[in-house]
Amino acid sequence: MLFLLLLAMDASFYWFNFCWLVAYFIVLFGMAGYGFHRLLMVMLYIRHRRDIPRPAGQWAELPPVTVQLPMFNEKFVVEGLLKKVTAIDYPKDKLEIQILDDSTDDTYDLCRQLVEQYRAQGFDIVCLHRTDRTGFKAGALEAADAVAKGEFLLILDADFRPEPDILKVCMPYFTDPNIALVQTRWGHINRNKNLLTRLQSIFLDGHFALEQTCRNRSGRCFTFNGTAGVWRKCAIADAGGWEHDTITEDMDLSYRVQMKGWRFVYLNDYVTPAELPEDMDGFKAQQHRWTKGCIQVCRKMLFTILRSKLPLKAKMEAFTHLTCNYTYLALILFCFLVMPISLGFVRPTGEWSWQTTQMAVLTFTLFFFATIAVVLFYVVAELIVRPRRWWMVFPLIVPLLALGVGMAVNNAKAVLEAMFGQSSEFVRTPKFGESQEGQLSVEKRAKGYKAIKSVLVPVLELIFGCFFLFIELSNLLSGNILGFVLMSPFLGFFYTSFCSLSRLWESCRHRQTAKEIA
Repeated sequence: MLFLLLLAMDASFYWFNFCWLVAYFIVLFGMAGYGFHRLLMVMLYIRHRRDIPRPAGQWAELPPVTVQLPMFNEKFVVEGLLKKVTAIDYPKDKLEIQILDDSTDDTYDLCRQLVEQYRAQGFDIVCLHRTDRTGFKAGALEAADAVAKGEFLLILDADFRPEPDILKVCMPYFTDPNIALVQTRWGHINRNKNLLTRLQSIFLDGHFALEQTCRNRSGRCFTFNGTAGVWRKCAIADAGGWEHDTITEDMDLSYRVQMKGWRFVYLNDYVTPAELPEDMDGFKAQQHRWTKGCIQVCRKMLFTILRSKLPLKAKMEAFTHLTCNYTYLALILFCFLVMPISLGFVRPTGEWSWQTTQMAVLTFTLFFFATIAVVLFYVVAELIVRPRRWWMVFPLIVPLLALGVGMAVNNAKAVLEAMFGQSSEFVRTPKFGESQEGQLSVEKRAKGYKAIKSVLVPVLELIFGCFFLFIELSNLLSGNILGFVLMSPFLGFFYTSFCSLSRLWESCRHRQTAKEIA
C-alpha cells in the first residue's frame, strides 16, 4: 500500500511539474511574440524609411480651420498654450480658436480673461464651458464640433506648444480629398528633467518614431494620438462622430474612420513639443488611462475590424496593437510561475530530465525576443529621433526595462478593469507649464495636484519587489548568474513603488504643515 501511495505521489509530482512548465512556456511564448513584433517594426522601418509622405498639391485658397483646445483645470498651462496658438502662421479670418473648458477651479475665469484679451487683438476665439463632464474629452469635442466654423480641426491638449508653421505644414496634405487626418510626432519639452522623464521619452519615441511611422508607410492602420493632429471634420461625422464609451476616444474614432476608407498621414519629421509627467503618480495615471482605454477599444472594435474590408496586414497589425496590453497580465502570471522554477522546485524530471539543457536554451531564446528585441526597438527609435546622441540610451537600458516591468501591476489593474467593464473617471495627467529649461516652481508642485488616493498599487508593487529580491538572492547564492541577470529588471517594482510612496509621504507632510500654519 505504501509503495502504491509513493508511486501515485511520484506520478502526481511528474504531472504537476509538466503542467507548470507548460504554463510557464505558454506565457513566455506570448510575451516573446509581442517582442518579435517589435523586431518586425524595426524591419518595416528599414524597408520604408525613404517612403516619406508628400502632399498632393497646394491650396489655391486656404480653407477655414478651427483650433480646439480641450482642457480640465489647466490653469498652469492655458496661458502658454494660447500664446503659442495665437502665433500660428495662418490668416486670422480663416482661423477660429475654441477653448473647450470643463474646469471646476478658477481656470474658467482665467480663460475668460484671455479670451477678451485676444479678441481685442482681432482673433476669433471663444470659450465653451460645460458645467458637467459628460463624455469627458470626447463629450467636449462632440459639443464643439457642432458649432465649429472650420472645415478642418487642429486638436491640441493643454500642455502642447505648436510651432508657428504647423498648419502650413499639415494643410497641403488635405488637397487629397481622401485624407482624413494628419498627425505630427510628439516632442518632449522636459525630456531631461529627471530619470522618469528620460525613460518616458524613450518609450514614446519608440511609439512615435517607429510604430506610427511603420504603420502609416506600410499601409497598416495607425491611430490618432489625441492631440497634435489635424482632422477633416466631415470624416469624423462620416464615421459617426466622437463616442465616449471608452476613455481613448481618439483610438476608437481612428479605427472607425479608417474602416470607412479614409486615409491618414503621419509626419515623423515634424515635431510638436509637449510636457511629460514628472512624477510617478502622473505617469501611472496616464498609463492606466491609455492601457484601460486600449482594452476597451479592443473589446468594442476588434471583431468588427477583423470582419471589415481592411487588408489582412492591417487587420493583423490592429490585432497586435489592441491586444498587446494583455501582456501585463501575462507578466503578472509569469511572476508566479517563475519562482518555483528559479528555486529548482519545478524542473524537468523522470523520463525527460535530459531536456534540462534544451529547456535553458529555449528559455533564453524566448527571453531574447521578450527583452533584447525590445531593447533593439528603442535603440533604433533613439537613432531616428536623436541621431547624434542615440548612444545615450545604453546607460538607460536597465532602468528602461525595470520601469516597463514595474508598471505591470498598475497596468494589469487597468486591463482587468476594462475586461470586467468597470467604469472610471477620465483622470487627467498633471501639467505644470514647463519651460524649455525645465524650470518648475515649488508653488506649483505643492498646490497643483494631489498624490495618489490609494496605496493599494504601490503596496502590491513593494510586495512584488520583495518577492523578486528573494529570487535574485537565491539565484546569486546558488551561482545561477544567467537567472540573476535575466530576472534583474523585475526589481523595477521597487522603483515604481518607492516613487509613489515617497510622493504620498510628501503630500501628507505638506497637508500637515498647512494645518499647523492654519
